[in-house]
Amino acid sequence: MSAKKKKLVLKGSPQERQKQFFRASEKYVAYGGARGGGKSWALRRKAVLMCLRYKGLSVLIVRKSYAELMENHIRPLRAELGDAVKYTDSRKTFEFPNGSRIKMGYCDAESDVDRYQGQEFDIIALDEATQLTEYQFQTFKACLRGANEFPKRMYITCNPGGIGHGWVKRLFIDREYRSGENASDYKFIPASVYDNKILLKYDPDYLRRLESLPPALRDAWLYGKWDAFAGQFFPEFDMAMHTVESFIPDSSFSKYCAIDYGLDMLAAVFVALSPDGSAIVYDEVYESGLIVSEAAKRILEKSNGVCQFIAPSDLWNRQKDSGKSIYELFAENGVFLTRINPERIQGWLCLKEWLKPYEKDGKRDSRMKICRNCTNLIRCLPQLLYDERNPGDASTKPHEITHAPDALRYFASSRAFFKSFSKGTDKQVKLAEKLKKHSYKINK
Repeated sequence: MSAKKKKLVLKGSPQERQKQFFRASEKYVAYGGARGGGKSWALRRKAVLMCLRYKGLSVLIVRKSYAELMENHIRPLRAELGDAVKYTDSRKTFEFPNGSRIKMGYCDAESDVDRYQGQEFDIIALDEATQLTEYQFQTFKACLRGANEFPKRMYITCNPGGIGHGWVKRLFIDREYRSGENASDYKFIPASVYDNKILLKYDPDYLRRLESLPPALRDAWLYGKWDAFAGQFFPEFDMAMHTVESFIPDSSFSKYCAIDYGLDMLAAVFVALSPDGSAIVYDEVYESGLIVSEAAKRILEKSNGVCQFIAPSDLWNRQKDSGKSIYELFAENGVFLTRINPERIQGWLCLKEWLKPYEKDGKRDSRMKICRNCTNLIRCLPQLLYDERNPGDASTKPHEITHAPDALRYFASSRAFFKSFSKGTDKQVKLAEKLKKHSYKINK
């Protein structure tokens, strides 16, 4: 006798906001905005319903960490689907009898997203998308494809704040679109704890806990206000506009190297200035655990034609053990540094001027480009967040992502920025001279 076919019975009914989410047919649909809106349940149920409707559908559900993935999706789905849908732990995949499947994924580190390059999915669901970077989002977008007639859609849930605050707000709240992005593809469905009647019924204290939060958190988590968090420090950074293919600058370019050094990380960016004052970051060094002699060797390997090595003033402090400064140790190994004393806020303002978009022949452009072989700078720059205590500064956490942007800030604080404005308007020239006066000192 053949085994009796297991019947799947789904429990629970969607609430009104969740129904709107289920009905949405745009290519990119964001749901949430505040905490307690029933986002994770809606995302799981949407994935299951689509797998039941379409035979052979391929779905990916993503959370930032594996622990979150297990707690918010794998365990609830196993309890809900039971024996009617096969779960294979080694593949982290739910396999439906009709050939559809839900694969569970996570992106705990920036590089985790690389595992999915080359894979194809019909539906991709990013839970708590503001925990992911724009690079990760763009990589998943490239996986949204397949030679079939299934709908190709991406569903995300989100709250204000987090490392992805900037790109989520731009696309779904501010609706500011770049070349290749169509406004009609994006839809945002707001939801808050007030829309989740079931949660309010069974945990009324949750609402009171949200109401008792500090003002900024309360505005974001209870009311879903996207301006409550400062978010991304460089919202102007645009992968399409600011990055270019790698190239080798010729003798018409002046070449500089800006260095952020510590035993935990050497970050060096190599910048070429063109005769018209625009800049291209054409190479980088990004390596941890190097003593000064090793760091100098890595820099010199890529320094052909560099006219100036720029470094912050703290490298001139003498070390207690040797009595020598890091500057002296670099000099002994062939790297002669130019000292700058950049104020952080002024330095970031200089860098923002470099990255600021302007119109050129009817298209957006910027004075600074970054070659795509500079993978760490491109990865770290858009991840910087505002400092919550000092809104003019970038946060120093997580520390790992600050090294390459700091090195680029040192370059922006140096003479290169002011050269680009030498033929600007009177207002620009005055601003440049003011920044030049206060942002650095050259040690001759």
